[in-house]
Amino acid sequence: MLSRGRLAALVVVATACGIGQPKLTREAITPALQQEAEKLKADGESMPDLGVKATWNIMAVEVKEQPGNAAQPFAGTIRFKIESSTHALEGPATEAFEKKFEYVYDAASKQWRFRP
Repeated sequence: MLSRGRLAALVVVATACGIGQPKLTREAITPALQQEAEKLKADGESMPDLGVKATWNIMAVEVKEQPGNAAQPFAGTIRFKIESSTHALEGPATEAFEKKFEYVYDAASKQWRFRP
């Protein structure tokens, strides 16, 4: 039978080695990147009007593994299609373009970080 001291030492070693900690998965961290996409959409659409109305459509939220990179085990991309419209003398003018934002998942802080 293990003494309390030995049991406590085993718990400390197991915790330090990561035993018992859940494995980080793409499915577990994708919702946080989706929330980031929703925040970008809201921020983009709430910018001052200045005669231009912008609609940000989320086209994709992608998460890829980065094997061998323990500090940043996942990379993510958020893709938008942005439609802007203005009222010109000739009538409404509409333009559409795509924009993407790159992120990496920081394992230490457990957060997505923008990658310029």
